[in-house]
Amino acid sequence: MLAKGERGLVLCVGPDVRQSKITRDYIEGCFDASPVMASMVRGRTTDTIELSNRISIEVRSASFRRLRGVTCVAVVATEAAFWYTDETSGNPDTEILQAVRPSLATTGGPLIIITSPYARRGEVWNIYRQHYGPDGDPLILVAQGASRVFNETLSPAFVERALSRDPAAATAEYLAIFRSDLESFVAREAVEACVALGVRERAPMTSVGYSAFLDPAGGSGGDSMTMAIGHRSKDGRGMLDVIREAKPPFSPQAVVDEFAAMLKQYRVHRVLGDHWGGEFVKQPFRLHGISYQVADRPKSDIYRDGLPLINSGRIELLDSPRLVSQLCALERRVARSGKDSIDHPPGSFHDDVANAVMGVLVTATSGPQPMRITDAALRRLSMPSVPATFLQPSFRNRFRY
Repeated sequence: MLAKGERGLVLCVGPDVRQSKITRDYIEGCFDASPVMASMVRGRTTDTIELSNRISIEVRSASFRRLRGVTCVAVVATEAAFWYTDETSGNPDTEILQAVRPSLATTGGPLIIITSPYARRGEVWNIYRQHYGPDGDPLILVAQGASRVFNETLSPAFVERALSRDPAAATAEYLAIFRSDLESFVAREAVEACVALGVRERAPMTSVGYSAFLDPAGGSGGDSMTMAIGHRSKDGRGMLDVIREAKPPFSPQAVVDEFAAMLKQYRVHRVLGDHWGGEFVKQPFRLHGISYQVADRPKSDIYRDGLPLINSGRIELLDSPRLVSQLCALERRVARSGKDSIDHPPGSFHDDVANAVMGVLVTATSGPQPMRITDAALRRLSMPSVPATFLQPSFRNRFRY
């Protein structure tokens, strides 16, 4: 089946090269344990085992752009339930598996997926849902079993302790049951329907009162410092106007200076945010004449209150793939107490942009409209000779709200 000069591959595919190499090491152990198989080995590297029969066992990371153009006799995909999905990445599990299937067309080799179950989404869940049991495709075998079924040396006491600590997580990890406490927060179609295509920022308007929301960070580590500015339109819709994100490493003071300059362009003198940072966040903004106030709702409540806005199309988002990706990646978890928690998945995922955006849109569409003050009034407010009576409510009410 191989053309002259062509080598067939056994691809070991995983979320990254390190995890893929685990499969390659198991295969190498099988060859080393058999004198007949060991005699076929012609060369070894960290990532490849070359055999005398024009077959190579090769390690690659799961990227649909780098898996094409080869001829495979088998593909072994590990921990595929934890690969990114269409809702969370530009390299989704669907595209990865679509990329490797044509490589098996001429050889008829198997695509083997080995994984612990996770949330009820993605390709692994779809394959299980469609083909597990007697009604599935007879050419697709789905085997499901608890850890001790496949590995009798695993201690029952260890599994019991894990189940008592976190029943939902341990049920998936050791009993091979998909988690029912993890669900997608919002459908991608609903988010994309709210996006104003081609609009990446909206200029400030003098007739509009703006709100702002900040997701602070310290400048190191993995979290970004993000800010969003938005307003409520005349028909009551939440309009996103600005997104700013500072990725680490960065100087917090420099980012505050940049954000404060943007807030002044939109005549915003108060920004909301979470409890993180305390005076570390408040003081730099105070130096710019901007007050930082802690939001009265935690992050999960903001997301919960923002979901009806998304599903009903009562908000208009900017054209930001990063924002869409973070919103679609959010998970709804059910705690033992029965209370919902909405957050990003564990690992390398982030929700900094989504948090700032939903914070400002929920704020803008609820409560009173922010005060609208003209540029001339702002100039008068900044003049040191302004009499104290100017700041009294009876005088301030003359301005348009």
